[in-house]
Amino acid sequence: MQQRLTQMKQDALAALAQVNDAQALQDLRVKYLGKKGELTEILRGMGGLSAEERPVVGQLVNEVRAAVEEAIGAKQEEFEQAELTAKLASQSVDVTLPGRPLKSGTMHPLSRIIEEMEDIFIGLGYEVAEGPEVELDQYNFEMLNLPKDHPARDMQDSFYITEEILLRTHTSPVQARTMLAKEGKTPVKIICPGKVYRRDDDDATHSHQFTQIEGLVVGKGIKMSDLKGTLLTFAKQMFGPEQQIRLRPSFFPFTEPSTEVDIQCILCHGNGCRVCKQTGWIEILGGGMVHPRVLEMAGYNPQEVSGFAFGVGVERIAMLKYGVEDIRNFYTNDVRFLRQFNRT
Repeated sequence: MQQRLTQMKQDALAALAQVNDAQALQDLRVKYLGKKGELTEILRGMGGLSAEERPVVGQLVNEVRAAVEEAIGAKQEEFEQAELTAKLASQSVDVTLPGRPLKSGTMHPLSRIIEEMEDIFIGLGYEVAEGPEVELDQYNFEMLNLPKDHPARDMQDSFYITEEILLRTHTSPVQARTMLAKEGKTPVKIICPGKVYRRDDDDATHSHQFTQIEGLVVGKGIKMSDLKGTLLTFAKQMFGPEQQIRLRPSFFPFTEPSTEVDIQCILCHGNGCRVCKQTGWIEILGGGMVHPRVLEMAGYNPQEVSGFAFGVGVERIAMLKYGVEDIRNFYTNDVRFLRQFNRT
């Protein structure tokens, strides 16, 4: 048995010296070290040896295995090194060539507007609040003074998941959630940016998904003049110090009184043009004083506190500020369009 092992070692090392490729090396590995290899066969036959021979043969088997494995490893490393050398020779790099500049990305125009608006209102003492896009009917409608039979609940306007769960149609639910979390405490001074969803036909000025930023202020002695002053400050910082606004009566279920807010046309500066339909004004948002019923449902006493709220369409602001005529440009990810905003 010992003589057989010695001869096996010599034969294996001699055969390995003649191996010239990886496949032949693998074949030799299987022949000597595999599950049905020659060394394994000897180990299985050790049961027939005497007690004195077993340790001697076992030690010799281990020595042969170690020698064969070491030779195979050395040969494997030799093949890998040769392969690497050949690859480097065939794929050489000319280090004298100039580098290839990487194209950098840029902030999306809607993200720019959101960040700019957040900076404006944070500077006025507001906090940024967020909420879920999949919302409960209770927060999206009921707590905003929209009863079950209100037209805004029509299935043509909202994406319902169940009778009580839908994709939020505005960011106003964040206002309701914030007031409830405050448990009747004041002041409340927040803006709520986020995506909203409505059933609508997509065209140049409409989208079934768009972005809103809503604002809410609740406290003692809040007046309509505070709303006007806030929105005038916003308009001047967003569109320029010469900008002016005007308020027109309107109706929203969650504010009373309600108003539509216009800015002076940024193209004709109030002189009248095609964009403003010769009026000199362009509508940008809606707002008003928080309805007493909304305050009551949120845990506030409308006899003691009051508040104002407003909602701004981010795409609307972006279209006016950047001169974009089709809202769909914001969502098609056309690099030619987005590259225009790659400015520091």
